[in-house]
Amino acid sequence: MSKTETDPRVLELLSQNFGTVSAASTEIINLEAILNLPKGTEHFVADLHGESEAFRHILKNASGNIKRKVREIFGTSLREQEIRELCTLIYYPEQKLEYIKAAESNLDDFYNITLHQLVRVLQTVSVKYTRSKVRKALPKEYAYIIEELLHESPSDDDKTAYFNRIIETIISTGQADSFIVAMSNVIQRLSIDQLHILGDIFDRGPGAHLIMDTLCTYGNFDIQWGNHDALWMGAAAGNDCCIANVLRLSLRYGNMATLEDGYGINLVPLATFAMETYGEDPCDNFGPHLDTDDNTHNEKTRRLIAQMHKAISIIQFKLEAQMVDRRPEWGMADRKLFEHIDFDRKLFVRDGKEYELKECYFPTVDPADPYSLTKEEAELVEKLNHSFAVSDKLKKHINCLFLHGCMYGVFNSNLLFHASLPLNADGSLKEVDLYGTKYKGRELMHRVGMMMRAAFNDDTPADERSFARDYYWYLWCGPDSPLFDKSRMATFERYFIKDPETHKEEKGYYYKLRNNEEICDMILDEFGVTGEHRHIINGHVPVRINQGETPLRANGKLMVIDGGFAKAYHDKTGIAGYTLVFHSRGLQLVQHEPFTSAEEAIKNCTDIVSTTQLVELSQHRMRVRDTDKGRELLSQIQELTELLYAYRHGIIKEREKK
Repeated sequence: MSKTETDPRVLELLSQNFGTVSAASTEIINLEAILNLPKGTEHFVADLHGESEAFRHILKNASGNIKRKVREIFGTSLREQEIRELCTLIYYPEQKLEYIKAAESNLDDFYNITLHQLVRVLQTVSVKYTRSKVRKALPKEYAYIIEELLHESPSDDDKTAYFNRIIETIISTGQADSFIVAMSNVIQRLSIDQLHILGDIFDRGPGAHLIMDTLCTYGNFDIQWGNHDALWMGAAAGNDCCIANVLRLSLRYGNMATLEDGYGINLVPLATFAMETYGEDPCDNFGPHLDTDDNTHNEKTRRLIAQMHKAISIIQFKLEAQMVDRRPEWGMADRKLFEHIDFDRKLFVRDGKEYELKECYFPTVDPADPYSLTKEEAELVEKLNHSFAVSDKLKKHINCLFLHGCMYGVFNSNLLFHASLPLNADGSLKEVDLYGTKYKGRELMHRVGMMMRAAFNDDTPADERSFARDYYWYLWCGPDSPLFDKSRMATFERYFIKDPETHKEEKGYYYKLRNNEEICDMILDEFGVTGEHRHIINGHVPVRINQGETPLRANGKLMVIDGGFAKAYHDKTGIAGYTLVFHSRGLQLVQHEPFTSAEEAIKNCTDIVSTTQLVELSQHRMRVRDTDKGRELLSQIQELTELLYAYRHGIIKEREKK
């Protein structure tokens, strides 16, 4: 290849930033140096389900990595309790300082020791990064001083007095607290280079909005949307079926905080309607599923939640039947279920079989026209739709999901998606109809992502935008949805029919075949994932450790990292979530025990107990050049090398130095 095979227009554009031989040469030297730095640490988490406290703690402790670093540095010089105290200070600096200052008799001595310790920790976690990247992570007001501390060693006799004097002056000027907070936050941030979230920020936990608040101001993260995320996105888009499902699930788990406190959704109209319509109904099947230690919901509140829960459930089933009629191409007529109720005999009758109902009190359902909303229900739906539409906070968070999200992601030989990739029985990619065109595999995932965005784009044609808005509900519960991929969602059956056989949901072929290494290789090939060690990483289906299940499948080609962050899953899985950590020496799976609370962590220095399983160990320490980023940098170096040739041979003139 000739030295100037790159399009001259590209070189001309490049010359605008690197206008001289020296500038281009300097950048090549810089990029070559970066290529030889150790690979940054990636963290993969899935299925947060609104558990904001546990998630935030894992971010703060870098899935236990910060404590491991502190032990490496101070394991021989600090007692275990002192290590725990220092780690808690790094995780929760503002709050922990309040406790320390109330108990510490010699604050200056504490500040002196602690600042020296934090400098050593920060030096250790920053070694993987360029000075430029570290500088960008520093708070502007303290950047210069922290940089000086980072790059000077107090063990150097010539610098000891200089180093110590900086520390002493920080203390004497009353800036010690601010410095401790600043350095602790930087340690947290640099301990995770890239955060990957494999879907389902939203659901039953009380703090999905708090997780989104954290992420919207976080550094380098991406999300592969999950089914619950899509449901909330659909609600924000104005899909009434999605709105009803969001409300039903929130009420089912007694979680009004996200709706009311997080997004300002007005639930008063629903409460009023529920009390008027179901005031005489015990609503026994609709009581909220609460934690055993819940003491925030009294009996009166629980009864109201049950009434609201039933009211929105009936509305949901009506709206979904209307959707099925509007979109017959989805083949979901089996989800029209009120028409199968024999109201006189109080039985569910289908395909010649009769099933006993748990209850049959449906005051708003007209047997002659079971899917029409009453006047009051229609007014309520309109009010709820408006409440979601005008929530600025929800709009902000949905924009953040679009900015950082997609249906799938490929990072450093890892293919990430939340749930499924539709397959046929023989393991081949299944063609799925999307707005009149059939797609499969990678193209299907891409097109679904585009369709989700189309619902929010003003320039989308009206018919397509209407379809895109409706499609969010299909993503939630449609048989060929990559976020669902089951025969049906048996919500109605679980609520109303006693026979457990009717509650079963047949999983799609992906879930049955994904443990096959050949199937995983086929999918990885489909998405263009290369590398000696390549993997599919999924969430969505909790791994039941206590039943002998393992997150590692298909001879290590597949990793399922839904370990059950939500408290409701702890008994089922036996753990409280996973973090998959990919650092320069390989892959590690961190298994978390249940988290008590941030308050308990601050007060008593408790931490999430985590156990680490080595998944894959690299034969050599991975460098930036071994990553996707490295390949980008190598391409830039090639272009800059050609620019140098163009300068030296007069193909492009150097620009005057300013």
